[in-house]
Amino acid sequence: MQKLYKQLLKDIGEDTEREGLLDTPERAASAMRYLTKGYHENIDDIINNALFDSDMSEMVIVKDIEMYSMCEHHLLPFLGKCHVGYIPNGKVIGLSKIARIVDFFARRLQIQERLTNEIAKCIADITDAKGVAIVIEARHLCMMMRGVEKQNSVMTTSVMLGDLRKNNSTRMEFLNLIR
Repeated sequence: MQKLYKQLLKDIGEDTEREGLLDTPERAASAMRYLTKGYHENIDDIINNALFDSDMSEMVIVKDIEMYSMCEHHLLPFLGKCHVGYIPNGKVIGLSKIARIVDFFARRLQIQERLTNEIAKCIADITDAKGVAIVIEARHLCMMMRGVEKQNSVMTTSVMLGDLRKNNSTRMEFLNLIR
């Protein structure tokens, strides 16, 4: 990757031998590896058996989880917050694991629509929840820095599964609680 970043700098007209850019290819490659680390992680290692028996039958919500991802179309960041809700079915997942699941899928080249869906399906599969709801609100630098250059736009996506999709009052409870 370092060679590619060095070539990219040359192709845009930069002098790769000037002081400020000498280590940039190495730093950029390291940053890209970190920003896309989700490709090299394993969901079972992330969950690490943090699934616990529980008689909890009411909704569990973790809201305002910071998330950062990379637009697969322009390789520019999008960032925002993810709200996760689920209705347990005999099992609850460790609190920090929910945020780690968000990062697992966010740290890849993404579109927000797919990211929302992947998080929902993963939590549903791992917990066997009666229902799962995911809402992501994000700002996309590909829309802010280039193209239409709209600084205040926020994209919101949602996925509702199971009882949170079928039952309007349950869905409304989730949406009211994340406001």
